Amino acid sequence: MRILVTNDDGVESPGIINVAEALRELGDVTVVAPDGDRSAISHRVTFREPVEIVPVKGRSVRTYSCSGTPADCVILGAYEVFEEFPDLLVSGINCGANLGDDINYSGTVAAAIEGAIIGIPSIAVSLAIQWGDRELPFNWQSASDLTLRLVREWRARLPQTSILNLNVPNFPDGGLRGIRVTRQGRKRYEERLMREEDGAHGAMFRISGRYDMRSAELGTDLEAVREGYASVTPISIDRTDDSLLSLLRSELEATTPT
Repeated sequence: MRILVTNDDGVESPGIINVAEALRELGDVTVVAPDGDRSAISHRVTFREPVEIVPVKGRSVRTYSCSGTPADCVILGAYEVFEEFPDLLVSGINCGANLGDDINYSGTVAAAIEGAIIGIPSIAVSLAIQWGDRELPFNWQSASDLTLRLVREWRARLPQTSILNLNVPNFPDGGLRGIRVTRQGRKRYEERLMREEDGAHGAMFRISGRYDMRSAELGTDLEAVREGYASVTPISIDRTDDSLLSLLRSELEATTPT
């Protein structure tokens, strides 16, 4: 199996090093990842500037550092680095959760979506570390183990228009309660904008926010992780709202002059 691995945390992230090592038992692994942190860059593709890839020495897995975005890494990896098209793309392991509405901002998820767009079965993986838990040990192994399981069981069955978004709580070995297959939740932030006074420029702003995990709805990715379960959410790259599509057809097409 030819496996392409990328992320949005950068080529030096422990998460990508860990999962790339774990995936070696399944096939030929190549890492193409950003040369620095590209968190929350979403699905940006570099059009106006050239993008460079440089080999990274001293790695047990063939690794390239890319000057572009996570989506750029997928395109360069698939069309330039691999002699034959990859059989699988794994994006991660991200340092932090990608749950609910946050998947729209995530470079990790966007890379997996880019993989699906160009025809590679793709999985996004995140270790659901909370901001207050940054001093705790990061248990990358649990996320790697579940990634291997998903690859073995689902790679051949992923439809071309979908990815799997895996979020694993940061628990030590044996701490997970299990796996739940979930839908994407809603993550409505409070205090979304923070104002800071600046003597030279007037007001400055930081986009931030708080989210209360207690508000997570049942059956969502947010609720599963809150309860100590790994969450697997199938995400479609086809954003058509089928229920609204039917309503619009029944009401608009019926009244359109012929």
